[in-house]
Amino acid sequence: MPIETHPVDVLVVGAGGAGLRAAIEAQAAGAKVGLVCKSLLGKAHTVMAEGGVAAAMGHVDPLDKWQTHFRDTMVGGKLLNNPRMAQLHAQEAPDRVRELELWGAVFDRTQDGRILQRPFGGHSHPRLAHVGDRTGLEMIRTLQDRAVSSGIDVFMECTITKVITGANGVAGAFGYWRTTGAPVLFPAKAVVLATGGIGKAYTVTSNSWEYSGDGHALAYDAGAELIDMEFVQFHPTGMVWPPGVKGLLVTEAVRGEGGILRNKDGERFMWKYLPEERRNEYAATDEEAKRWVEAASKGQTSDARRPPELSTRDNVSRAIYTEVKEGRGTPHGGVFLDISYLPADHVRRKLPSMYDQFKELADVDITKGPMEVGPTTHYVMGGIRVDAETGESTVSGLFAAGECAGGMHGANRLGGNSLSDLLVFGARTGAGAAAHAKGRRDQPYVDPVQVSTSERELAAPLERGAGEDPYALQRELQEMMGRLVGIFRVDGDLQEAIGEIAKLRARLPNLAVRGGRVYNPGWNLVFELRNLLIVSEAITRSALQRTESRGAHSRLDFPETDQAGWGDRNGVVRRRADGSMEVATTELPAMSDELRALLGGAH
Repeated sequence: MPIETHPVDVLVVGAGGAGLRAAIEAQAAGAKVGLVCKSLLGKAHTVMAEGGVAAAMGHVDPLDKWQTHFRDTMVGGKLLNNPRMAQLHAQEAPDRVRELELWGAVFDRTQDGRILQRPFGGHSHPRLAHVGDRTGLEMIRTLQDRAVSSGIDVFMECTITKVITGANGVAGAFGYWRTTGAPVLFPAKAVVLATGGIGKAYTVTSNSWEYSGDGHALAYDAGAELIDMEFVQFHPTGMVWPPGVKGLLVTEAVRGEGGILRNKDGERFMWKYLPEERRNEYAATDEEAKRWVEAASKGQTSDARRPPELSTRDNVSRAIYTEVKEGRGTPHGGVFLDISYLPADHVRRKLPSMYDQFKELADVDITKGPMEVGPTTHYVMGGIRVDAETGESTVSGLFAAGECAGGMHGANRLGGNSLSDLLVFGARTGAGAAAHAKGRRDQPYVDPVQVSTSERELAAPLERGAGEDPYALQRELQEMMGRLVGIFRVDGDLQEAIGEIAKLRARLPNLAVRGGRVYNPGWNLVFELRNLLIVSEAITRSALQRTESRGAHSRLDFPETDQAGWGDRNGVVRRRADGSMEVATTELPAMSDELRALLGGAH
C-alpha cells in the first residue's frame, strides 16, 4: 500500500493547550508546521482544567510576585522541580496570560476591570486567572482560533505510533488515520510531543480516553529519557457516584471558593492532616477560615489564613483516602464537599459547570447540599526529560511540552500550574523546535526499515485471526495499577506489580481484533496498550526505586522523606539496547544562590 506523506519542518503531536501553543510559536518563527491530533481539533483534555491559570499578576493581592510563585511551586514540588523551569514559568506566566487576553480570551474581572484571580491549593496568594470554572475551555477556544487563523495544517483523527530516528536524530513520525486505517508518514526536521498524561493506566481517572501515555512511550522508544515517573497525582476530588461518572473531575475551584470537606460524622477533618512544618499558613479556626473565604469571594485580600482544604493536592488526597479507609467515609466511598452554605446565586455564578455537572449526572443541587467526592488519577508530574530553555529531549530534534514533559512540577503539581506551564513551555518549545529545524542543513532521511516494521505492526492484530481481547488486557492492567501502585505503596505490592506487567506485556503479541481498519476502537486500543504498559512499568519501577515518601509518592514502608539518603535527586528511566527498562537517579540541575535565597530555608 502506498503511504500518504506530508513533509513538514516541525511536527507537533497533540493539539491540547501545549501543542497548540507550540504550533503557533513555531509557525510564527517561519517553520512549516503540521499539527496532529488523535481525535478532533478542540477535543483536548485541557478543557477539563477548570479552576484557572496560575500567574503572579498581583491583581487581587499586589504582594504576589514571580518570586512568591516560584517559591510556592518549588515548595509544593518538594524541591525536586527543575529550578530553571520553575523560574521561567513564574516569570513568564503573566505575559502569556495577557497574550491570551490579547488574542481574545475572556476572563472574569475585578471591580476595576482587571483579570480576576482566585485562591487555590498550595498557592500563598489569590493567583488563578479564571473564567468561572471553564478556564481550560476558554483557553482551547482562544488557542484553536489563533492556530487556525495562522494557517497551520491540522491532521485530525490521526494516531502516531512511531517517531522515526536516524544518525542525526529525529527524521519524522509514522502513524495511521483512525478513519480509514491507512498509514501516513510525516518527514520532519523536529518533532514536538504534547500528548498529555497517562490516566488510562488506572480505572478511576479524571482523564479522557486520549490519555494513554503516547508521548512518554514514543519518546522512550526513540531513546529519550523519562524522569520522575513515580510521581502520579491523585486529585482529591473526583465524583464517586453514580458509578458511570466515577472519577470525573470536581474542580479545585470549589475549595478555592470556600468548599468545606467533612466526613460522614460531619467533622471538618483536614486540620489534623496539615503538615507540621506548614500549619502556620492555614486557618486555626472555622471563624478565621470563614473570614478568609468572605474576603476572597469579593476579590479582596484578608489578614486571615487560608482554609485547611487548600493544602496541596497530595496531602488532601491522602487525607480523604485515610478517612474512607478508617470507616469515616460517605455511603458511596468518598467524603462530603460542601459549598451550599454560600448564597446560591454566588455558587451558580462562580461554579456554573459544577452546578450543571452534579445536577445532570448525580441529581444533586450543590447550592442546597454537599457533593460526594474522592481521589481520582489526574496528572503525572513525570515525563520526558527536557532542556528548560528549549524543551528539547535527550534525543536531537525531539521536543516535548505540557504534561508529557517532566521537570517543571517536581514531586507534586500545584493546581493551576498546568495551564501556565503549557503556555510558557508550549511557546518556548515551539520556538526551540523551529530554531532546530532552521539550523538543520540535512533533509530528514526516513529509514524505510523503521517504516516497514511499523506497517507490519499495524496489520498484525487484524491478521492474527484468533487471540486475546485487548479490552480484557486493559481492564486487568487498570485494576492492577489501582490496587498495587495507587496512593499508598509498599515494596511487596510494587514487586508484584512488576511481575504482573511482565505477564501482560508477554500477551501483547497475541492480541487479535475482529473487523477492518475503519473506525475500529479495538484495533486502536492495541497501540495504546503498548504505550500504557511502558508508562505503567516506568511508574512502578521508579516507585520501587524511591525508598522514601515525598510529594505524591507515598511509601507506607518508608513513610518519611529521606533527605540525607536521597537528597535532591530525580529518578531516570531509560531503554536499554536489548529493549529492557533501566531505572537510575540523577542530580537535580544546579540552583543559583539567588533562587535558593527565595526559598528561605524551605524544605
